[in-house]
Amino acid sequence: MPHFFINSNDVENNRIVICDKENYNHIAKSLRVKKGEKLLLIDENKIQYETVVKEITNKEITVYVENSYKSCRSLDFGLYLAQSPLRSDAQNFIVEKATELGIKGIFPVLTDNCAVGKSVIEKKISKWQRVMYEASKQCERADIPKCFDLTDLKSVLKLENFRFIAFCERNTQLTLKKYLEQNPVAKNDNLIVIIGPEGGFSPKEFELFTQNNIPMITLGNLILKAETAVTTALGNIVYEYYGKN
Repeated sequence: MPHFFINSNDVENNRIVICDKENYNHIAKSLRVKKGEKLLLIDENKIQYETVVKEITNKEITVYVENSYKSCRSLDFGLYLAQSPLRSDAQNFIVEKATELGIKGIFPVLTDNCAVGKSVIEKKISKWQRVMYEASKQCERADIPKCFDLTDLKSVLKLENFRFIAFCERNTQLTLKKYLEQNPVAKNDNLIVIIGPEGGFSPKEFELFTQNNIPMITLGNLILKAETAVTTALGNIVYEYYGKN
């Protein structure tokens, strides 16, 4: 069932009028939804509405609510990704899959071995936000994650009220499973997962982790491509959390 984000102000007495241009064009022109078909809508309060289309005009779509409830399509802890952007399609893949895995935000980080230039990354932020928006609709998320402005590791590690873990293909024997057994993620925790570029972190960046007491985690003996490391790390954190809760 198609899934779209709306504003709670659009809801009145079990009647919702969809008149914003983007949603209207997608529903009426791209999907060619007809009267009597069903739509899933969700507002900023994470209230999900199961609706049926009653009328479609040249400018708006009127639907009636058949059922509404609090959406469960979100993690109950804050999972964030601080990651050194990759080129083009690989980064789009990371942004899309991280969104599907429930992250609340991505911090693009300019690292020493980053393969993408600063100006290029800054121009891509809005595109990555768009990818996150579309992925959120496709997987029926209750909210839309945020792609933050370009930053660096020092600035990320200064963020307050966050836990940090860094994934390193070398320099550590501590596995994710062992770390989470000793330091389980709790409900409402905010965890930032740090993953570097395909060239890996520099010696200076490893020293930065050591100075800030950041746990350095391994995903095993295999050397993974950066996009594989992101999906593996995030997926296993979610799996371990819900396996214990």
